[in-house]
Amino acid sequence: MSTMKAAVVRSFDAELDVTDIEIPTPGPHEALVEVRYSGVCHTDLHAARGDWPVKPTPPFVPGHEGAGTVVAVGDLVTRVQVGDRVGNAWLWSACGECEYCETGWETLCPQQKNGGYAVDGSFGQYMLVDSRYCPIIPDGVDLAAAAPILCAGVTVYKGLKVTDTQPGEWVLVSGIGGLGHLAVQYAVAMGRRVAAIDVDESKLALARKHGAEVTVNAATEPHPSGRLQELTGGGVHGALVTAVNAHAFPQAVGALRRGGTVSLVGLPPDQFPLDIFTTVLFGLTVRGSIVGTRKDMAEAIDFFARGKVSPTYTVRPMSDINAIFTEMEEGHIDGRIVMDMTA
Repeated sequence: MSTMKAAVVRSFDAELDVTDIEIPTPGPHEALVEVRYSGVCHTDLHAARGDWPVKPTPPFVPGHEGAGTVVAVGDLVTRVQVGDRVGNAWLWSACGECEYCETGWETLCPQQKNGGYAVDGSFGQYMLVDSRYCPIIPDGVDLAAAAPILCAGVTVYKGLKVTDTQPGEWVLVSGIGGLGHLAVQYAVAMGRRVAAIDVDESKLALARKHGAEVTVNAATEPHPSGRLQELTGGGVHGALVTAVNAHAFPQAVGALRRGGTVSLVGLPPDQFPLDIFTTVLFGLTVRGSIVGTRKDMAEAIDFFARGKVSPTYTVRPMSDINAIFTEMEEGHIDGRIVMDMTA
C-alpha cells in the first residue's frame, strides 16, 4: 500500500498529527495531484479547532491552497491531464444543477464541497481534486507564490468586484495582512485608487509599497473614518474588510461616501453594530462575499501570472504546522505561510 506524509486533524482539541496515511485513488471525475506547496489560511485553523457551527468530521486533512502536478486521472476526466499544474480551492466542487450554479453563483451552492473541510485537502504530499473545478496554474509561474492566490487572492479579488467600484474610484482595504496586502495589489491592478487602514505601521508601509495612496493608522488616529473621508475627498466608493476585529467594520462603513458599498470577507468572532439610520439615509450597501467562482479564480490567477500581483510569503516545512497555527493565533505572521510539502 502506498502512503504519504500528511498533517491530520484527529481531534479539535489536539495538535495536528503529521503522519503516514494512504495515498487516495481518483474517482471518475477526479485527479490525483502531487502537492508541491500549500498555503496556510486562517480557515484551516478554524477547521482544525472546530470553530464554526457546521464542523468538519475528524480525521481529516485541512488545506485549500495547494499547488502541484497531476499524476493520475479518473476515467471521465477531460479538462486536465497528467503533467498539468493545478491547485485545490475552498470551492472543491458544486452540484452544477441548482439555481445558484445555473446563474453563476456556484459559491452559494447548498451542495458544494469545501477543500480541506468536507473533502481532504492539501496538507499532504498528495491530494484529490475535482477536475471540473480545480484551478489550472499556468506554466512559468512559481508554484509557491501561486499557492496564496488560490484562496487569499481569489477571495479579495471577488470581494473587490462586488464593491461595485469603477476604475478611478476610491476603495478602502481594511486590514493589511495575508488577504489585505493582496487586496491592495488587485485593487491597483483593477484601476482603483486605494486607501488602507490598519493598526500596525509596518503593514501600512507594505500597503504604500503596493500602491496605496492614503493610509490611516487606526491605533493612533482618533477619528479614522473621518480622516479617511477627508483624505479621499468625501469618502471611499467601496470598502473591503479583511480585518477580524470588532472596530474594523464600523470604521469601514463610516468611511463610505453616500451610495457606497462595503464588502466583508473576514470572519471575526464578534458581531458588528450597524447604524441602520445612516445605512438607510445614505443608501449604503453591506455585502458578504465568499471566495470566488471558477471564472473569478481564472481571472485572479491571470493577474498573478502577468506579474500584477505578488504575494508576500514565507516557506516552511509541513512539520512546522502546529507552530504555524500558534503563530497565526498570536498574530505573528506577515503575509502568508506556504508549506513546502516535499521538505
